[in-house]
Amino acid sequence: MAQSATTDTFAAALTEGPCSQGFGEPTLTRVFAAPRELVFRAFIEPEQFVRFWAPAGSAVPLSSVTIEPWAGGRLEYTTVTDTGVSHPTLCTFLAVEEPETLTYADHVSGVDVSMVLSDLGDGRTRASLFHRVSRTVPRL
Repeated sequence: MAQSATTDTFAAALTEGPCSQGFGEPTLTRVFAAPRELVFRAFIEPEQFVRFWAPAGSAVPLSSVTIEPWAGGRLEYTTVTDTGVSHPTLCTFLAVEEPETLTYADHVSGVDVSMVLSDLGDGRTRASLFHRVSRTVPRL
């Protein structure tokens, strides 16, 4: 299955906009051996989110996670390093279009993140995370 019109339009807008002009706003991409709907669920179900979100040597305790997957809802969690240092994160979802996109404003970093999930047609999904300096929600 190909990308939907929504995904294509969104991805094109990000790659053709100011972020594509070399201002240091990164894009991360990963391919999962799973259908798009399952990958989307992994990002919005706390029990799955805690299994992969923290970097190596860190963990996200399930008790710290709040995910309200709708525009205006919260994404809140704490990453704890192996030395016990806690890093709380507070985000607000700006857009949620299941199973294609999640966009949220990270109030801690001042960055907006848009995750676009693309169905690669063979049971695999490409997840691309586009980061840009927040233009929608002021830093706390």
